[in-house]
Amino acid sequence: MKIYVASSCRNPFQSEVVTICRELGHVVYDFRNPAPGDNGFHWSEIDPNKDWKTWDTAEYLLALKHPVAQAGFDADFNAMKWADMMVLVSPCGRSAHLEMGWAVGAGKKTVYVLSADDFEPELMVKMCDIVLPGIASFTDFLASQPPGT
Repeated sequence: MKIYVASSCRNPFQSEVVTICRELGHVVYDFRNPAPGDNGFHWSEIDPNKDWKTWDTAEYLLALKHPVAQAGFDADFNAMKWADMMVLVSPCGRSAHLEMGWAVGAGKKTVYVLSADDFEPELMVKMCDIVLPGIASFTDFLASQPPGT
């Protein structure tokens, strides 16, 4: 199966989920390492002289138009369209939730993994096909899925 793993770049479980998927024979898009020698999109690439966390609205809107931002978006969105399944690994931020919302609307198989006990309840998680209580549950679930590509 072709899997897109959505999460936060700060989530320590994201790379573990990618590894589990690959070890079970699935093909995975890893936004942290989308291609050999590519460590994914980072806002800091757009304006290395200023901390992107201090941008005002105008700077942010301009950054969205930057070729680096466009290339990062294209890589991730093309992978989302390519995937058969979207796996969201919490905790994560708004982008991962936007990705999951798109996947639900696009009719992709969706799996929401609660990877930490300190989560904030979200009602709209009910839109996902499966909600799992941790990495071990995810591993068991994925082991029952045929790998096919």
